[in-house]
Amino acid sequence: MTPTSLRPASRPRLLVVSPNRSHLALLARRLGAEGYSIVTAADGGAALGELHRSPIDLVLAELVMEPMSGPELTRAIREHSGFAEVPVMLIASRAEADPAVRAFAAGAEDVILKPFHFEVLVARIERRRAAAAQVAAMRADMEAMDARAAMKAIELGELKDRMYALEAERRRVSA
Repeated sequence: MTPTSLRPASRPRLLVVSPNRSHLALLARRLGAEGYSIVTAADGGAALGELHRSPIDLVLAELVMEPMSGPELTRAIREHSGFAEVPVMLIASRAEADPAVRAFAAGAEDVILKPFHFEVLVARIERRRAAAAQVAAMRADMEAMDARAAMKAIELGELKDRMYALEAERRRVSA
């Protein structure tokens, strides 16, 4: 299950990652005012640490960071089974060559090019969160169906064993 499915009634927790302190503070303040619970990190290593500390519903990170880039952070998130389903959105400068290609190749769900309208960013965050919630619900449904199928297989095996026992008893009584 994803962190979103674990805490449906609480404020969505966003991890915002940027080496630029003023950009980080601005995003944190504005997103917090939109009702999100904000966790911040100045680089990819600190972001991974935050992911280990508490559940995060979405990661919003800069594409260009040192020593771990946004795509490298995304790959690290995707490789960890506990975080693999957390949506990742990367913020890129229009001057960067092929930011979307690198971001999507690493597993990011979305790329936002600067400059962007804040309202569009919030709408895209909500869309990514909704998609993640749908995936989590489908995964839970599939797990429940798998469990029911396993129970039915066990019941069928037990019925088969009982049928063989009854058949053996019938043969014994008939003989």
